[in-house]
Amino acid sequence: MAFRDKDLRVPGPVTVAGRRLKRYHVDQPERPIEPEVEKAAYDLLPGLLPEPDGTPPAGWMVLHRGTDTGAYLLAYCWTWVNLVEVRIAVAGQPVLGCPDEDPAHFVPLHRPAVGCVWELGVLEHERAAWARHVLAPERPDVEAYVADTRAEGPVGA
Repeated sequence: MAFRDKDLRVPGPVTVAGRRLKRYHVDQPERPIEPEVEKAAYDLLPGLLPEPDGTPPAGWMVLHRGTDTGAYLLAYCWTWVNLVEVRIAVAGQPVLGCPDEDPAHFVPLHRPAVGCVWELGVLEHERAAWARHVLAPERPDVEAYVADTRAEGPVGA
């Protein structure tokens, strides 16, 4: 299998179920995420978020369109002040428990996972941004954290 970078886009933050979430989209230059895949993912997103626990209600999500039939939705939320919790839904990948190859038919992933090589570059950035804007200052600044996104462009290598 030949490895290549994919494109990372940052559509801007959203508030979902009371949480401020950064949005990251990973796809191929020749095939952006289809509108029906995006809609299905965002319809499911609130159900992936954990209950508030007193931690500033923030995090990020990654919507990743694979090169085949797969699509992946990862919701990363900060909990216990300095812990990242991730919940994942997948579509179009029967090998991961999907009922079909429809990239807009998301189901929860019931196995431990953190993310793939294209998604983990975002995680690296988010750890540093959380420390910089929420943990280090005397007063946490969630909006500064939300504004601090990884740069758009190639991701993976």
